Amino acid sequence: MLPPTTQNVAVIGAGASGLIAALELRREGHRVVVFEREDRIGGTWIYNPATESDPLGTDPSRTVVQSSLYASLRTNIPREVMGFRDYPFVATNAANRDPRRFPGHREVLDYLNDFASEFGLTKFVRFGVEVKRVGLEGGKWKVRWRNSGDQVEEIYDAVVVCNGHFTEPRIAEIPGIETWPGRQIHSHNYRVPEPFQGQVVIVIGSSASAVDISRDIAGVAKEVHIASRSVTDGTIGKLPGYDNMWIHPIIERAHGDGTVVFQDGSVVSADVILHCTGYKFHFPFLDTNGIVTVDDNRVGPLYKHVFPPLLAPWLSFVGLPWKVVPFPLCELQSNWIAGALSGRIALPSSDEMMADVEAFYRALDESGIPKRYTHNIANYQFEYNDWVASQCGSPPSEEWRVEMYSVAAKKRTKRPEFYRDEWDDHHLVRQAHEDFNKYTSKGNGFFSQ
Repeated sequence: MLPPTTQNVAVIGAGASGLIAALELRREGHRVVVFEREDRIGGTWIYNPATESDPLGTDPSRTVVQSSLYASLRTNIPREVMGFRDYPFVATNAANRDPRRFPGHREVLDYLNDFASEFGLTKFVRFGVEVKRVGLEGGKWKVRWRNSGDQVEEIYDAVVVCNGHFTEPRIAEIPGIETWPGRQIHSHNYRVPEPFQGQVVIVIGSSASAVDISRDIAGVAKEVHIASRSVTDGTIGKLPGYDNMWIHPIIERAHGDGTVVFQDGSVVSADVILHCTGYKFHFPFLDTNGIVTVDDNRVGPLYKHVFPPLLAPWLSFVGLPWKVVPFPLCELQSNWIAGALSGRIALPSSDEMMADVEAFYRALDESGIPKRYTHNIANYQFEYNDWVASQCGSPPSEEWRVEMYSVAAKKRTKRPEFYRDEWDDHHLVRQAHEDFNKYTSKGNGFFSQ
């Protein structure tokens, strides 16, 4: 077997996915530069109380704020499940830390800072840098970037895209909304409930953010009405435990007199419509001459959500799948990418990868799954992780992690107000910590370059 090959790799973004990509690439022996727009690591886990100039997030000339965090946000999966496999997310007794199993967002940022410090990753990051263009030229990737000065161009063998997907809002299409006089906002620009004091608010969505934000607002709003595609006839009406919150089917139409009509015929006169409707994948810097496109939120064609068949392994994406436990997934994807770039891991041929992608798309079509749900792998995330792990020669998902995730998901559905602080999976916690005790630090000077 030929010795592993060292590549010059550009990583776009220093959030969780960019950090783990940098670690795995360095472990494989590659030279790495991480480009980060902000002045610190953490990506979407950096809380910023500021919001955008356009609260709906549709004006292309708006002042863009990278963060989508709201002040009260806590994780919706337990920390044992959430952490990287090679760097467990354990509670610490340090001052100003959050030891809860479902901690607040600041604790996650602290964990990522600990992770970067442990493995010496910040020295590979260029902060305050905006990547303007990434394009193929002569078989290499030209990366054009700028900070406060002039634009600079550099050549890399490979590019790993880790810029996240929580900055470009998706908005619900509502007939008649152009004449509706109320205020609209996307959850990307929600921070605290106080601005909704005494108002009638319609929250569109059934995701984790919709559940959290609707309850956050209910403490100050006059009324909160949740419009959800997943609602059933048995759940329509006032939400148990609340005097001012109702669940409805999706909105049928908005009117110029301020009323909003739902599909069941119910009518609400509302002050605010808050869209908890997710985000669009957005890569404004990436120029692949049309090889990779975003079509109705499908980034493709991508082999296993990572490699464009015609550009593999020289272009890859980390962290596109959603409704997943992101950190371990990104860890495995990054390991796979690093090994493919060094030659340690062999990818199928371009034709074979393309055939696999086409078969995947056909299966989605035949199942009636909309294109925009291509990267929603909630129902098979651990099977996906285990497949990627098998390509890397890594062990499959721990049984405790899979079971703990399942237990938390069921409790989240049944008791959304309480599941974070009421749990009875102590045996799984013990199993997790037995596993964690097997890990040894690979940081503190692990890298010499």
